Amino acid sequence: MSTNGWWTAARLQLAYASGAARMSEWKGGGCGVILRFDRVRPARRDRFQPLRSREITPQFLDSLLRALKRWNCPVISTAEVCARIARGGSPGRFVCLTFDGGSRDITTFAYPILARHGMPFAVYLPTAFPDGIGEAWWLALEQVIARTERIALLIDHNERRFDTATLADKTQVFHFLASWLRTMPPAALTAAIQDLCKRYAVDLAVVTREAVMDWDEIGRLAADPKVTIGSATVNYPVLANLPDTAARKEIAMGRAVLQAALGREAAQFAFPFGESGSFGAQHVAMAKEAGFAGAMTSIPGVIGAGPIDPLALPRIAWDGRQRSLRDLRVILSGLMPGAARGMGRSTGPR
Repeated sequence: MSTNGWWTAARLQLAYASGAARMSEWKGGGCGVILRFDRVRPARRDRFQPLRSREITPQFLDSLLRALKRWNCPVISTAEVCARIARGGSPGRFVCLTFDGGSRDITTFAYPILARHGMPFAVYLPTAFPDGIGEAWWLALEQVIARTERIALLIDHNERRFDTATLADKTQVFHFLASWLRTMPPAALTAAIQDLCKRYAVDLAVVTREAVMDWDEIGRLAADPKVTIGSATVNYPVLANLPDTAARKEIAMGRAVLQAALGREAAQFAFPFGESGSFGAQHVAMAKEAGFAGAMTSIPGVIGAGPIDPLALPRIAWDGRQRSLRDLRVILSGLMPGAARGMGRSTGPR
């Protein structure tokens, strides 16, 4: 942990232990927090888990929802978030729950818990994935590295070799290659990951199909009025890597496909990856042009009394292994809104 991270963690703990956060709540303070999750599944024993920080366990999800009830903190839908922003003034203290990527874990592990607690939540889908033509390249990359002690691939027309014998080697190589792949335009990324999968006998189509929901599963979720199904483009590209015409098509077509599949309006959007640098102001304008009422980023922050664009909403990725619920209560109190800004860095896609 960096010095700044340590200092922030210490301040959060002090604010909770001293009772300052609860005093802020009693005085009518507080702010809104949109939480971002990806996968919800039981803890695994695998030593190599490069995307572990993007997972929570069902037990942690249940503990979170129980805590929000104890704190009398409203859990609201994405539509209600936009409505509160539109009314102006302070939106009040709330939590909004969002899940990116359309993982099958949502129906298997997350939904039974959320339904039992009666909590609204949103799922953001890249529509090519339930269509069976998307590519969860980050999962395939994980499998390639997990099963080998040395890999080779073409980078900038040169054959590069990487040692992946130790856990440290595997983790380093995964994050290096994931960062490299994310800089590519879609066609080049597809060529690179397909070449890698072919070399090491990983079936990219099967990996993707097993990981994400199909349209039948999505339809069953969508039948629950507490569930919002939003779009995350068609193919989940880094929008900043695309020409504007292609980016506009990804945003508009993702919404059109989702509406056709579900037979109803799709008003909510999430920028793929959503970090600073992965999209720009022009993409926010494209989301508005496409007809979305709200759009999620992955830029950490809270929703307080200041002005905020509903088409560039901040979210916090909360890892139950590294971040305590006490810290979340302090941030919800509005006492330390700046603390949220260090809580959302993503090392890779979901």
